[in-house]
Amino acid sequence: QERLRESGGGLVQAGGSLRLSCSASTTILSDIDAMGWYREAPDKQRELVALIGRGRTSSYADSVKGRFTISKDHAKKVSLQMNSLKAEDTAVYYCYLRRASGSEFWGQGTQVTVSS
Repeated sequence: QERLRESGGGLVQAGGSLRLSCSASTTILSDIDAMGWYREAPDKQRELVALIGRGRTSSYADSVKGRFTISKDHAKKVSLQMNSLKAEDTAVYYCYLRRASGSEFWGQGTQVTVSS
């Protein structure tokens, strides 16, 4: 069973910045196909925010392009730098990991609240 440990999040004013980090417990580094972040706002479906693959190729939701940057700090840790935050970015952010087998794992979530 994969364990994902999230850190960061909190309350920030609109226009501010936050950084989220996620570390995986896996010891089989070659088994990680992708890591990233999803978010779930009240009364909305969970949506992809950013994802980074094996070759460090990354993808972003249109709503965060140019404001958020995902990076791989090392093989088992990814970070999400969030700049120019908006009230609509308020959500619970979940770390995500996909193994090469296709198995998916989620963190417990960390709250990001942006006050306008």
